[in-house]
Amino acid sequence: MTLQIVPTSTHPTHTAAAAPGAPSAPGVHDTLRSNLSLTGPAPKASSASNPSESAPQSFHPLESRLAKWRTQQESLKMELLRRQFGIAEPVKRQMELGIVRAGEWQPACLGGVTNGASVHADILSGRDCEIGWEDVFTGGEELRDQADFHAEMERRMGMEW
Repeated sequence: MTLQIVPTSTHPTHTAAAAPGAPSAPGVHDTLRSNLSLTGPAPKASSASNPSESAPQSFHPLESRLAKWRTQQESLKMELLRRQFGIAEPVKRQMELGIVRAGEWQPACLGGVTNGASVHADILSGRDCEIGWEDVFTGGEELRDQADFHAEMERRMGMEW
């Protein structure tokens, strides 16, 4: 493992026109000339055994660069912890993060099973001071009828009177 801070860029920096494209923009795919229906159903995703293969891919260079940046920083942090404290520290942190992400015990108001973002996971991963779009745009459907912490615990413990 190298201590590389910035991930390498794998996104192409230029394109070449391999197929005939739109007359006004060579190299840009022309949907109408390819006889593809704009109103037809989306192509079905292939059933892959690996869940990372079926995940949506990033098409914007900045989005893929930021995802690689976060992955690179996480692996760098774990490598530095392993070099300083031994293998037990990164293993312990990954186990704690796995337990928190499983999260059946968390109340919904703290980002339990209903929400992808979790306060506990943000603290363990060192992103508790960041505000991302996931923190602001939570979907809205589950927030309309969300009970408070006490009502949820009363329902779980069977204290509904």
